[in-house]
Amino acid sequence: MGLPAKRTTSTKRDLRRSHHAVSAVWAGKCSRCGNSILPHKACGNCGFYKGKEVINVLAKLDKKEKKKREKELAQQEKTHAHKKEGKEKE
Repeated sequence: MGLPAKRTTSTKRDLRRSHHAVSAVWAGKCSRCGNSILPHKACGNCGFYKGKEVINVLAKLDKKEKKKREKELAQQEKTHAHKKEGKEKE
């Protein structure tokens, strides 16, 4: 059985593992619904990318879920429009 000749110091070990660090993920906000999204990706909540609908999020839902989701999206659009009006008045 092989054994290490000398104990590896914490400095040597940490230098070897320097590339194991986890980098922070940048996440923006969807301009339509306000959910956090990754850059260059369509929003999973509303299906919009750069102001255009690219994914129909209601297509794969059943009837109950579809009705619930439509209600949520209508509420989000209402609050989004209200915020937009407030900014224009300023």
